[in-house]
Amino acid sequence: MSDNAGVTKSLLLATSMAVVGSTFQFGYNTGVINAPQKTIEQFFNLTYITRVETISRQQKNLMSHAFQHASSPTPLVTAVGGMIGSLCAGFAADRYGLKKPMLYNNFTAILAALLMGFSKLAGSFEMLIIGRFIIGINSGINMGIAPMYLTEIAPVKYRGVFGTLGQLGVVTSMLLSQVLGLRWLLGTSTLWPLLLALTGVFAVYQLAVIPFCPESPRFLLVKMNKEDEAREALQWLRGSHYNSKEEMNQMSSEHEAGKDEQKTTIKELFTVSHLRQPLIIAIVMQLSQQLSGINAVFYYSTQLFLAAGIPQEYTGLTTVGVGIVNVIMTIVSLSLIEHAGRRILHLIGLGGMCVCSILLVVLLNLQRTVVISWLTLVPILLFVAFFQTGPGSIPWFITAELFNQSARPAAVSIAGLVNWLGNFTIGLAYPSINAEIGGYTFIIFAVLLAIFWIFTYFRVPETKGK
Repeated sequence: MSDNAGVTKSLLLATSMAVVGSTFQFGYNTGVINAPQKTIEQFFNLTYITRVETISRQQKNLMSHAFQHASSPTPLVTAVGGMIGSLCAGFAADRYGLKKPMLYNNFTAILAALLMGFSKLAGSFEMLIIGRFIIGINSGINMGIAPMYLTEIAPVKYRGVFGTLGQLGVVTSMLLSQVLGLRWLLGTSTLWPLLLALTGVFAVYQLAVIPFCPESPRFLLVKMNKEDEAREALQWLRGSHYNSKEEMNQMSSEHEAGKDEQKTTIKELFTVSHLRQPLIIAIVMQLSQQLSGINAVFYYSTQLFLAAGIPQEYTGLTTVGVGIVNVIMTIVSLSLIEHAGRRILHLIGLGGMCVCSILLVVLLNLQRTVVISWLTLVPILLFVAFFQTGPGSIPWFITAELFNQSARPAAVSIAGLVNWLGNFTIGLAYPSINAEIGGYTFIIFAVLLAIFWIFTYFRVPETKGK
């Protein structure tokens, strides 16, 4: 690859379009309901009670359970929408490229924002549930398309950095939602609909910027056989003085090698041996992210801090503290990803999280004192820091690096589906498990992290610069 393939203003514009317009949606809507959760549950209950004068205890318990999941930071309806969206992402990318799906996906975000924003005014919790479901579809598509776009527009030497930028967008928007959700800002009984509706701002930004950005050059050449348009896209991204010959030749070689190949189906990913091996790696990498226990910290941080003995008036600020560590460590990983490599960072992250899980179990089960309560913050913050060292970003873009153009869309769809399925599983199972075994819950995560570490050590290849 030519050394003059650097970072240009045009490349940064296209990157900001994908990060702010796509990955921000996922991060913002992951963290947005954490702070005002109780307020929204009250809205559900009051709305239902005003419709039905008398309800049985069984009905009340059923509705309470539904409300908890509908307004939880990882609502089951959002995870279901995410699974649907992730399946759509691969099909859309294969048929329409990467730019068009991102463009049209913004309209689902705007529709979701309107439904959630006007749900209280309309006295309709159904609007909120449907809005969360639609934003789940939007996020599933975004997290399938955006990482592919970021890795395909980036020069090879910066590909890992640009892949990590997607995760930086997720954690930055998550922190933004946590700050805005504080009870003295938008996390109030009157302003929470505005808090949820702000997700539409990211869609508006992408709609404004995306017309100026090109389609992925790789898609244009390898999939559409449009050599001139691919070269123009490269020149726009790399600069007018960039010699695109070597990069075009590299993509052309892949194009020639894949001319006789049929489009890879999802079935073939499981049945063809040379595709099944990288698919297994991609699936386990996604599971190592979602089943690591990080969602227990992100989605149930308030309950976790209360269980540790942190006073309730400080739980909002400690949650923001988790968000700050998230952002800082993602920035640190940007500087490490192309030097240390994907595999070693993933191993460090998983190993560190495993140790922190064990420490957290010990501290949560010691006799509660003021010192122990605040000391419990240390393994929680380190747990988040190790997550962002590798498991937070690497599973999202390593799938695209493990497959060629013909198999990539289908593989990304399967990987995304598994990721959202893991998200769904934690959202469904963690509250019940935590209610039964309390502070010992993270032992389960420690065991899973150890298994994922062993798998990564023996089975995951290094893809840096390849």
